[in-house]
Amino acid sequence: MISASVKQPNPANGLGYWPAFKAVGAQYRSDMTTWPQMGESDILEDVNGRSQLSATLHCGTAPNGNCNEYNGMTSGLASCTNCQTGYHTYTEIIDRTQSDEQIRYYLDNQQVWQVNESQVGVATWQAAVDHGFYLVADLAIGGSYPNAVCGCTSPSSATSSGGTLSIGAVTVSTTTGTPPTPLTDPAVPTGASNVHVTGSQGNWQLSVNGAPYQVKGVTWGPSTDTAAAHMRDLKSLGVNTVRTWGTDGTTQPLLDAAAAYGVKVINGFWLNQGADYVNDTAYKTSTLNSIVAWVNAYKNDPAVLMWDVGNEVILTTQDHYTGAAVEQQRIAYAQYVEQIVQAIHAADPNHPVTSTDAYTGAWPYYKQYTPDLDLYAVNSYGAVCSVKTDWVNGGYTKPYIVTESGDSGEWEVPNDANGVPTQPTDVQMRDGYTSAWNCISGHTGVSFGGTLFNYGQENDFGGIWFNLIPEAWKRLAYYAVAKDYGGTPQQNTPPVISSMTLSNTTAVPSGGTFTVNANATDPDGDLIRYNLMYTSKYVDGGTGLQQVTFTQTGNGQFTVTAPKTLGVWKVYVYAYDGHGNVGVETRSFKVVAPPVSGTDVAKGKPTTASSFQTANGNFTPGQATDGDWTTRWASNWDDAEWLQVDLGQTTAIHHVQLGWEAAYGKAYQVQVSNDGTNWTTVYSTTTATGGVDDFDVSGSGRYVRLNLTQRGSAYGYSLYEFGVYA
Repeated sequence: MISASVKQPNPANGLGYWPAFKAVGAQYRSDMTTWPQMGESDILEDVNGRSQLSATLHCGTAPNGNCNEYNGMTSGLASCTNCQTGYHTYTEIIDRTQSDEQIRYYLDNQQVWQVNESQVGVATWQAAVDHGFYLVADLAIGGSYPNAVCGCTSPSSATSSGGTLSIGAVTVSTTTGTPPTPLTDPAVPTGASNVHVTGSQGNWQLSVNGAPYQVKGVTWGPSTDTAAAHMRDLKSLGVNTVRTWGTDGTTQPLLDAAAAYGVKVINGFWLNQGADYVNDTAYKTSTLNSIVAWVNAYKNDPAVLMWDVGNEVILTTQDHYTGAAVEQQRIAYAQYVEQIVQAIHAADPNHPVTSTDAYTGAWPYYKQYTPDLDLYAVNSYGAVCSVKTDWVNGGYTKPYIVTESGDSGEWEVPNDANGVPTQPTDVQMRDGYTSAWNCISGHTGVSFGGTLFNYGQENDFGGIWFNLIPEAWKRLAYYAVAKDYGGTPQQNTPPVISSMTLSNTTAVPSGGTFTVNANATDPDGDLIRYNLMYTSKYVDGGTGLQQVTFTQTGNGQFTVTAPKTLGVWKVYVYAYDGHGNVGVETRSFKVVAPPVSGTDVAKGKPTTASSFQTANGNFTPGQATDGDWTTRWASNWDDAEWLQVDLGQTTAIHHVQLGWEAAYGKAYQVQVSNDGTNWTTVYSTTTATGGVDDFDVSGSGRYVRLNLTQRGSAYGYSLYEFGVYA
């Protein structure tokens, strides 16, 4: 056990502060190239004065690897109440009393995180943990972690000096006893599997080495070279199959790890969506040859269950072609899949071949043009319970599997009051996976099972919608899948967020504040710690998440600073239980320009500019002074640009409001003039960050000019409104 009493720094502005207390593998003293495989256990980290704590084990290889570097196996930043104003005890326990060794992290004797040996693999764990450590208490200023959290470069001129990291008692202790049998990896078996579709109409079954086999699967998200670190978890989940979208030279580690744990693999072959299947003979020939080569390379591997050719090509043809060409391409694609199927059968008669599309509307093409498929496959989410009916009504004579499913997708749910898709709650997501599996498994004699979407670790927009283990945190849906599949996961389960409300959802002022309330309970009575994240998916199409600046005012209660950029955002509440589980809820809110007192004297007045774009729409200068936040002025892609409004007479002004699109001005001056020639600067900045810039000025003139000198993006300048207030 390693423990320390620590008071975090408490500066007025902590941007760039990075306090830490950690145990570092002894090898690092003499050889810094051994990071992260030699192990670094961060018992305490916080950044930017956030009153939070993250605990992390760094190990394996970087980037990525078994420990998801450079993030590491991390708890993520979450609540650490009063940790900047008082001493608190931060503890790590390395528990070797069980075969699956574990590191647990504590805040004031309450568990906040855990990492098991089985999560990273035996060899990775031993290299990171089975040796001496030295302790580091460190207060860094600036660096990759605080920069990533703030989305900026830290520190800044606003950062306060004089913050201190205060260390009280530090203790290191051990206990002795008889060690259990160490965790070991099973051997990789040899010998090909023999898989066939057997039976007759409506009474089929999938046979693996002569035994009936129901696919209880998930789609495979991690890198294949980390497969050995995930197979124990998949087995505890009850999974017997994983599905991939591509098979190539990186596939072997996945097959080896799967075979060692008795898991089978549906090996996918990617076929390009939008390719010209009517005319592009060169693409079809090279792709066919490549597929056959990989079939020959892996057909004798014991983990191979079947081959899956293509993914969602027939449906998405409508995204790439129009008119009669859509049907021509779909027929040509199905005929090409038939060529591939025949070639695979010739190379490997002992594994079935299927082809996946995004709807059962593809099956008539396969029925007519791809007769040698052994079974059909479909990706279906909210409509999965209609697949059985579609199969019956289509008069099909082949069985099927469902290769992606789960809760309803973004494209299937109704919009909320802000006009964006309403994401199912965590509880609805959990129940959606159960419902999907019941429908998949309920079509006995025809459906061979399915692979639910997705066993992935991305903590982003799509990951929170569909991943069972974002950032390796287990969600309610993970445990629902385990129950469906007869798995044996840990007994401890995630917090449940029963409600989430925002004080303002339709008109949050840019850069202003609003409140978020989440009612979370933990079924095991664990301490719940929180974090909040934003996504700008419906603002700029970005799918990454951004850390929120907020103050926790109570249990599940937060005062939140809104983004500056206009549009519909989503805020996520994460509720962590310290045992590797998380509950997540999300709601949308609309950011608008803050109200300004006074009259916008620039509205409707003659406006000119150094340049404007016309190629892709009307972006003339007057669009920035028309009072309409849906229109904008857009300049050429140069730093030196200007926008000028003629107020018609000399006018005293007191405030300016600039409403930027994503292409904002980083450096600019606001200038006034009585004659349009001689200018006086009334405001200047070199550090603007976009969104809505609101500032007071003092000056008068007939003309007001925005003199732009440095762009904040690679594009030009794009301004919704240039408000000048008297």
